[in-house]
Amino acid sequence: MRIFLTGATGFIGSAIIQELLGAGHQVLGLTRSEAGAQALLAAGAEVHRGSLEDLDSLRSGAAAADGVIHTAFIHDFSQYQAAAATDQRAIETLGAALAGTQRPLVVTAGLAGLATGRPGTEEDVPAGMGRTSEPAALALLPQGVRAMVVRLASSVHDAGDHGFVPYLIGLARQKGESAYLGEGLNRWPAVHRLDAARLFRLALEKGTAGACYHGAADEGIALRDLAAVIGRHLNVPVVSKSAEEAADHFGWMGAFAGLDMAASSALTQQWLGWHPTHVGLLADLEQGDYFNS
Repeated sequence: MRIFLTGATGFIGSAIIQELLGAGHQVLGLTRSEAGAQALLAAGAEVHRGSLEDLDSLRSGAAAADGVIHTAFIHDFSQYQAAAATDQRAIETLGAALAGTQRPLVVTAGLAGLATGRPGTEEDVPAGMGRTSEPAALALLPQGVRAMVVRLASSVHDAGDHGFVPYLIGLARQKGESAYLGEGLNRWPAVHRLDAARLFRLALEKGTAGACYHGAADEGIALRDLAAVIGRHLNVPVVSKSAEEAADHFGWMGAFAGLDMAASSALTQQWLGWHPTHVGLLADLEQGDYFNS
């Protein structure tokens, strides 16, 4: 199949390119820059110029493909509502281009807000913190789009990660202490980038319209345990922060630091035959690469 991929030059998208090409697919990657175009060509993908804000480019890219994987998002948490609105318009545009064709559209969401006191499952409906991408994708089903959602773990880890964990490491370096909130028993799921890339491919190839799949290999890592590994590698104390201290210490991440987002991928593994094979987050951190920069 010829797959239109948004976020193609990103941390996850670049791994998806290799996963798709390795399975015999062709990739049409969205990029706005010349550097991005060169990176796509070097990776073996075709170049499609445009951006999430350029709806015409999204429409033409989707129309030229046998399926779409949407991983792009404007990661500006200081203007989250605006970024979410851009994402929703992009999904609606991609869906309109695929309407009536039953061609697959795989959209990225998160695992926050699924359950309280237990790991969330694929059959749970998110409340509150989830990206608007999920309802936007599922709203396309009546239009004849084979829309599916991959809910990714809060930490997608591998060399080149620039997400939550590197942010926590940077904070610990800056403030001289590695922190967690309260008792630190709230849990975050994690998945290796290459396992996540394989999940996107399997969803595209085998997924069922309306299904939500979970990209979680580590079901839930206590934030206290994560802070302990960071503290040991940086040789700084590991401390608890109160809810009142969260914003001052964690900055924009204060709203997330106390969330319990544990999630199971048991149904995903059963439905798609997806079985994570790469190293878990804590073992990845123990290898030391995260602390070399």
